[in-house]
Amino acid sequence: MGGFFGVTAKRDAVMDIFFGTDYHSHLGTRRGGMAVYSQSQGFQRAIHNIENTPFRTRFEADVVEMEGNAGIGCISDLEPQPLTVRSHLGAYVITTVGRINNEQALVDKFLSNGRGRGHFLEMSGGRINPTELVAALINEMESIPAGIRHAQEAIDGSMSVLILTEGELYAARDLAGRIPVLIGKSEDGFAVSFESFAYQKLGYDDHCDLGPGEVVRLTPDGLEVLFPAKDKMKICAFLWTYYGYPNSHYEGVTVESMRYACGKILAENDAKKGFSHDIDYVAGVPDSGTPHAIGYANQSGIQFARPFIKYTPTWPRSFMPGSQKIRSLVAKMKLVPVGELIENKRLLFIDDSIVRGTQMQGTVDFLRGYGAKEVHIRSACPPIMYGCKYLNFSRSTSEQELITRRTITELEGKTGEAHLEEYADSTSDRGQAMMSAICDKLRFSSLDYQTLDGLIDSIGVDPSKLCTYCWTGKE
Repeated sequence: MGGFFGVTAKRDAVMDIFFGTDYHSHLGTRRGGMAVYSQSQGFQRAIHNIENTPFRTRFEADVVEMEGNAGIGCISDLEPQPLTVRSHLGAYVITTVGRINNEQALVDKFLSNGRGRGHFLEMSGGRINPTELVAALINEMESIPAGIRHAQEAIDGSMSVLILTEGELYAARDLAGRIPVLIGKSEDGFAVSFESFAYQKLGYDDHCDLGPGEVVRLTPDGLEVLFPAKDKMKICAFLWTYYGYPNSHYEGVTVESMRYACGKILAENDAKKGFSHDIDYVAGVPDSGTPHAIGYANQSGIQFARPFIKYTPTWPRSFMPGSQKIRSLVAKMKLVPVGELIENKRLLFIDDSIVRGTQMQGTVDFLRGYGAKEVHIRSACPPIMYGCKYLNFSRSTSEQELITRRTITELEGKTGEAHLEEYADSTSDRGQAMMSAICDKLRFSSLDYQTLDGLIDSIGVDPSKLCTYCWTGKE
């Protein structure tokens, strides 16, 4: 996915940008970047691969050489950024978070528009850097704000943008508000962030959330709204369930509180269904499953425990190799068991979601290998039926990579696709059949999912403002 952070201040802001960007490391695993501007040095920029080394370690030497009262940083799961651009709009640095579904069509149109022989630099695999494409679209207009809006309207998908000019920032939230863009304020200036806690730790207070499609210009002295927020919002509900950091808030709802509420509803649902297994411990798949499990334990009265611990000194962040075999091995190596909390115990584990099922299968095999008597699984979100087409949440290239869709195909073949809504309902015959098949395949003692209504209730935001496409397939 990815995240960005920016500051414009009356003082040197390099260390704020360094720490603020580092606080977004949970949002991406491939690239990190920083760029700053000062009158004496102009633009300074650094980009590093962070697959094997954390952002903070890779950039410690760079920040010593940098100076500037304005700058931006980013964590990216895909392309190297931020990018430095020189055009008729002047020099600027740009970073983006989003997804472009019509990338090839936009590239073809740009290269054949008759305004000159433009070009794009190819990344490995022949792809164009999406951030470079956004910059090219911006440069078709006569101002940066107009260019941002032009790019967003041309893109099928979603796109949030952060731009650094000579001491100023332009920040734009995607048109549907699928991801958050928050503004913090201090006596020295402003910060722009995906995660609210990132600027709070640096002494900035909450100032405002940008609305859907809102574009602002920021200087140390103030914030100017260039394009007002649109009325319609579709913020991604998955942010609260999984991606968001526990002490961040989106639309006024703190992630950790939402997860407690979600776990509470899961426990209530089990009680209503008469789930009566004599569970010894409730536990969460770390890290994001843990608060869901605390909410479940508090509501059910079943003791909370940690039958295994994630080893973090040498695995401090999500490391996602390209090979599924290596990813599975890394996931296994991170988990260190507490034997007496596993052997001969009936365990109920809550995970934030079940996507492909491979990691959860490895976890259950790991627990059974240490003598667990039963391993019951609960998902803190409904069955994922559709790949996200708005944000790069997953490496999945086909919906058949989803455990739900594979299982449905095994049960009914392609005709099962006509009944996805029924399969998503755990109370229906088809929903029960799908869960039973997944249990058999992954060796779960039982399986259940949070309902869509339960997820929405735990968030507490007007349902019309939430994007739930990956569960319902509805725009």
